[in-house]
Amino acid sequence: MPATLRMSAISTFPTSKSVFLITHEFYPVRGGIATFTEEIARATAGLGYNVEVWAQSAPRGAEKSDWPFRLRRLPLKGSHDLLCQVRLARELIRHRRDLRHATVYLPEPGPMMTMMLLQFFHAFRPRRLVLTFHGSEILKFADSPLRRRLTRRLISHAARISTLSNYTQELLLSHFPEAAEKIFLTPGALRSDFAVVPPKPATTKNKIVVLTVGRLHPRKGQLLTLQALQLLAPDVRARLEYWIVGGQSKSNYEDRLRTAAEDSGVTVKFFGNIPDEELSDLYERADIFAMTSINHGHSIEGFGLVYLEAAAHGLPVVAHDVGGVSEAVIDGQTGLLVPPHRPAQLAAAFEKLIHDAPLRRRLGTAGRAWAARNCWKESAEALFRPSEIDE
Repeated sequence: MPATLRMSAISTFPTSKSVFLITHEFYPVRGGIATFTEEIARATAGLGYNVEVWAQSAPRGAEKSDWPFRLRRLPLKGSHDLLCQVRLARELIRHRRDLRHATVYLPEPGPMMTMMLLQFFHAFRPRRLVLTFHGSEILKFADSPLRRRLTRRLISHAARISTLSNYTQELLLSHFPEAAEKIFLTPGALRSDFAVVPPKPATTKNKIVVLTVGRLHPRKGQLLTLQALQLLAPDVRARLEYWIVGGQSKSNYEDRLRTAAEDSGVTVKFFGNIPDEELSDLYERADIFAMTSINHGHSIEGFGLVYLEAAAHGLPVVAHDVGGVSEAVIDGQTGLLVPPHRPAQLAAAFEKLIHDAPLRRRLGTAGRAWAARNCWKESAEALFRPSEIDE
């Protein structure tokens, strides 16, 4: 059905079936929150809801043609700065009559911060408010006395609250126990456009490829992975290539990483941000996936959708046992988990997988089944099931 006809058809739904999903992180932005937001919107529309996504501005031609929901680009860049908050507040005020009779879903902290201010005005409160917390924002909200009070008030207005992991759920309840009666798990799953690739046949390779996919940021641990690989014996390092996929962060982390790579004795390749179809090819050519996240200030790893994607490609995973990572990677079954800040133990985990091809295959095979266990439809039902949303 052409896009214009599809929009016209769903606009006739009753307001009780209308969901406005408001986000600062949406395609073509990469990352776990952007993926979660798009997939929840797609699954919710598949359940029969009239879904409209409000998202940050994007380059012309950045939209997909198969979205089963309407998309409205907002005049904001999607940061958490004051200008973005003011611009989003203007849009919410301008369309308050539509929002008042619908469900408003805030799947990440950017729009939550705006709603924290507007919640004091009854005219701007939606019929139903649904929230999802990912991890880091919980610590940021709890650290400020003012934001802590505003968050508690926002939670009191919410009909339903979700997290992606038990770890994040416990973290939220430890700081905001008033969420206890409203909280549900909405675990992540594979992207709906994920191409299932059959297991590759065992072959003898001259090089073992270790792959990391994630933004270049200290929390993602690329430098820690490189330092662990550097601890391996010279003849082992000579057999390795370390492939790093991800865009540069605002700090000088990429410069530090490139400098370390030059002196590491390991062949390191930087790919930057690449399209999904090219990324799939890199997954298929890799042997081990590594993302050794650490807690970095208020920034934590609440789950990690990328671990599921790597496992679905049959890659054994090496990761730090922090945050909600142990709910995405099962130690000894789909990968190897190592305590953070233990470089010798991390190097030993890599060495074990490098020398044990049968172990790599066993973990990879188990990972394929593990990654497919969840589906977005179940998460969307937990958020918007009719008994809670419909009158």
